Amino acid sequence: METNEIRQVVAETGKQLLEQRLVARTWGNVSCRINDHSYAITPSGLDYMHMKAEDIVIMNMDDGTWQGNHKPSGERGIHTAAYQTHKNAGFVIHTHQNYATALGLANVENMHMTEEERLILGGIALAGYGLPGTGTLSKNVRSVLETGANVVLMAHHGALICGTDREDAFAKAILLEKICERSLRGQPKENEYTAGDATAIMKELGAAYSFVGLTNDAAVLKAANGKMPIIAQLDDMAQMIGHKIPIVQNDPEDIVNGLKHTDAVLVSGIGAIVKAETDDDRDALCLLVEKACVSALHTEALGVKGKLPYIDVALMRFVYQQKYSKQK
Repeated sequence: METNEIRQVVAETGKQLLEQRLVARTWGNVSCRINDHSYAITPSGLDYMHMKAEDIVIMNMDDGTWQGNHKPSGERGIHTAAYQTHKNAGFVIHTHQNYATALGLANVENMHMTEEERLILGGIALAGYGLPGTGTLSKNVRSVLETGANVVLMAHHGALICGTDREDAFAKAILLEKICERSLRGQPKENEYTAGDATAIMKELGAAYSFVGLTNDAAVLKAANGKMPIIAQLDDMAQMIGHKIPIVQNDPEDIVNGLKHTDAVLVSGIGAIVKAETDDDRDALCLLVEKACVSALHTEALGVKGKLPYIDVALMRFVYQQKYSKQK
């Protein structure tokens, strides 16, 4: 493909990430190899739904320079590592998909997959933790890629998937999510929890906040009924929500008071309620809460302490509020 065609494909793929629920908001990133020395990658903090071919950045993987109208994704280091270690990699996507991200916190060694599925993925491994966009994360991912793995679960962060082309990368991402879903522990059984009627509460909250949302996903209901706050284990939760998602009483006054201090609360018998300044942020918050609850149930079932260092959470939250939320 010509460079302009490659940029168009990358821009379109960003929208697919959102449609397939592999990312929320502007998280995750997409790239496509141009040649042995360069690749096209999505820019930093730009809305996928409005992204155009001319927004895509061209990266020189030899010296780290770039060309384009925007700054390249902050995670360009892991994409460079993928293309440099895997010469057959033609397309790379970094996702924040729910089940794979949760599994990356614990129990990677005991994934329930067939040998055929393992071969399709092309090897899977876990990379150690590093703050998003840092040299530490890039170094940790590169060391795992050098073992031959084409799929990397990044602790507390998400997944990096190398494919020969876009179709191959996406097929691996979808398969990975199926494998991880059946490998998770502590998840609610079918119809184990039933959500109560929140119509009156949501109507009252709608008068207090511009955009409010409710998720009564099964994992959220189980976490809320467990009466334990969710402590940040994932960097996207740390960025957009903060240190924890607290539990509040199933009472309008308590819910309103809780939302004065945070953008998401767990409510026993109802699920989670979020507040936001835009409908896009509201939907993203619901997705983040669902993933955070899936992750918390998994680590709790395994007896694993997966919380992020408090100072890292504070730093990511500060950077998000000062930079990415405004850039979006």
